Amino acid sequence: MTTAATSAPTDDTAPEADDTPAVAQQQPSARSGGRHRRRATRWRTFWFILWRDIFVTGREIAPFLGQVLVEPFFILFVFGKVLGTLGYTTPGFEQVLLPGVVALNSFLVSLQNTALPLAIDFSYTKEIEDRLLAPIPVVLVAIEKVIFGAMRGLIGSLVMIPIGLLLLDHVSWPLHTLPATLGILTLGGLVGGTVGLTLGTLAPARHISIVFAMTLTPIMFTGATQFPWGSLSHIRWFQILCTLNPLTYVSEAMRGLLLPPGGPHSIPLPICIGAIAAGCLVYGFIGIRGFHKRAQD
Repeated sequence: MTTAATSAPTDDTAPEADDTPAVAQQQPSARSGGRHRRRATRWRTFWFILWRDIFVTGREIAPFLGQVLVEPFFILFVFGKVLGTLGYTTPGFEQVLLPGVVALNSFLVSLQNTALPLAIDFSYTKEIEDRLLAPIPVVLVAIEKVIFGAMRGLIGSLVMIPIGLLLLDHVSWPLHTLPATLGILTLGGLVGGTVGLTLGTLAPARHISIVFAMTLTPIMFTGATQFPWGSLSHIRWFQILCTLNPLTYVSEAMRGLLLPPGGPHSIPLPICIGAIAAGCLVYGFIGIRGFHKRAQD
């Protein structure tokens, strides 16, 4: 009698645990980590480019100071010192003039140091191509240009404060206003930089001198730098024209902070800040669009 030995069927391929949920959990984490790394790389590159420009300015500090100080110095000297000594200006005019010239320097230095290098880079040296190849968005390249121009404008305006105090008589700069004036001058530099971004991207390099000649002088004399905006009430058309200039609000904000009570009426500070911010947005939008277009050519 034979006994048939039967054995239970064995499966060599035992069922494995399903790792699909773990993999699914790891994928979003990996994507998130990749985004964080790319974002960190972009900002490191942005700060490296900005630091490079600052370093170059430090090496060329003497030509930079000559560029930003000669014009405002002679404005203060002629309008504030010479005409005052000759009796052609009224007492207190120096206190009105100094904040306007400091505001003018923050705006114009930022504008020039943004517009002119951009026009040259896009047309002759093509240096901008190196920045466009960096691992950052084109928008950040444009923003870096504006910030760097604003920094130079801020430096140029701050240097003018002690010069004006030494040059002019009967002027004062209260120390408690320094934080607020620093903020206004920074905003003035930013709006000047956005205007410079617009001019530098819309104007070809061969025409940049013509564009500067046609824009800088009107900006200087419609920005309420030599007179309070409120004093133009009897010249209404010119007052309206000055209202369209962002520099007017930088000058008026500076006077509102520095003039003593009972002095010439200035545009309220919140209105000035809102107008400067609006100018940054409008000119920044136009300038970045122009920068994109030039970068794609």
